[in-house]
Parts: sequence; structure tokens; C-alpha cells
Amino acid sequence: MSTPPPFTPATPNASYAVEARQVNVIYPAADAPVHALQDVDLTVKQGEFISLIGPSGCGKTTLLRVIADLEPISAGTVLVNGVTPHDARMARAYGYVFQAPALFPWRTVLGNVMLPLHIQGRDKATAQRIALEQLERVGLKGFEKKYPWQLSGGMQQRASIARALAFEPRILMMDEPFGALDEITRDRLNEQLQQLWQRERRTVVFVTHSIAEAVYLSTRIVVMSPRPGRIVRVIDSTLPDERHLGLRDTPAFMALAHEVRESLADGHH
Repeated sequence: MSTPPPFTPATPNASYAVEARQVNVIYPAADAPVHALQDVDLTVKQGEFISLIGPSGCGKTTLLRVIADLEPISAGTVLVNGVTPHDARMARAYGYVFQAPALFPWRTVLGNVMLPLHIQGRDKATAQRIALEQLERVGLKGFEKKYPWQLSGGMQQRASIARALAFEPRILMMDEPFGALDEITRDRLNEQLQQLWQRERRTVVFVTHSIAEAVYLSTRIVVMSPRPGRIVRVIDSTLPDERHLGLRDTPAFMALAHEVRESLADGHH
């Protein structure tokens, strides 16, 4: 396990989408405080696909929520596109995809994707045009007038991704978006997400429990320890830039997956 670099204060850097320095999150409790994150240092360059992986309760989602300004920090510094997470959220710098699709059942698929654009103040024609473009990008062209309950789980999650992309965020944050899906659907959506990233090169911060998913999707894999959540290791991908599901049977893929698995085991010790 490599020794983490010495701490240096965070300063705005245009090449970084995310800079986290010595981040701690401590939840007060009646008996003893819960230390969710401890001294987390992480930088994410513009256009990277970063996966956060670790055991349940290790703080992966907490770190994602900190970056998204959905969770306060107890100590440390976080910058998103060179500004505070709050300022980045006010500037609509990111889209967020939750574990569950969180679509409004009384709105059509098109209506759900148009909603954030309406909130932005876009006129109806512009909002509809952008929403239709995003639905086509995620393979939902022709399902615009359907309601969420008429779609499969995988299709609902694709609609959530389209909604997150609708206002063209520079960063896409995804909290185990495919965790509840069957393996075949998950594979298909992994492939579609990889293709989407290849086309648009948005920065993606992705939380997962799946080693295969992290290895297939990521340019770098951030391995976290059990609580208190710390970064055990950051692993650079050795896979080709453009990927297909057949790569999972190659020696390079299996070697990288083994490296991640060993790092997860090291984190427990």
C-alpha cells in the first residue's frame, strides 16, 4: 500500500474538477461521535471517470454528497471547479443520479426530464428540444409519452441519467445507479454509460460496490477503507481508452480487478 502524499492546502486549479484536502465528516451521537470520513485527500481532473469503491458504510456516498454540497464537512477543504461545493451547486455545475430513479410518477418521461429545465427558467420549446435530445442519447427515443411505472427499472434509471444531463452539467455524480438491477441490464447500462462518457468526456464520480463495474468504467479507481472512511489506494486503469464488454475476459482486465480486490482486503487491515 502506497504512502499518501503530504498534505498541501487546496488552491483553485483549472485542470481539477474536484479537490478534497484533509476532509473529515463526523456525525454527533448520544454515545460516541461517528467518524464517517477521515483525512480524505482526492483530486479529480476534468474529464476523468472516477469510481469510489469500498465496503458498505465506508463513506463512499458521504464523500459524493460532500462534493455535491448535500453533506457538510467537519474539517478540511473541498473545491468543485475551483469554487466551493455550494457555489458549484448554485452554478448548476453537476448532475446527480441517485440509487433509485426518483422520477415523479404523475409526469411523463419527457416531463420528468424537462422539469429541471423549467426550474432553470427555460422556455417550453427549448426545454422540450433539450429533453428529447438527452432521451435519444440514453436510448429512450419513442418513450417520451410513457410514465415511469410503464418502464423497466433500467429504463427508469436511463431517464434519470437523461434528466441529470439535461442542463449540461460539467460533472456527473452517480450513487450506485445500477446496484438494484439484474446483471444483464446492468451490463447493458454500463456499456451505454461508457459510450456516453466516450462521446462527451464529462467528469464522472461514480459510487459502486462492484469491482467489475469499477474496472470496466473508470480511468481511476479510488479504494476506500471501512469506517472511518479513508482512501487506501488510487489505482490508474491500464485498460484501453475505448472499451467493450468483451474486455472483461482479458488478462489485463482480470489483473486490474485482482489489484482492486487486494487493495480492498488491505483496507480491512
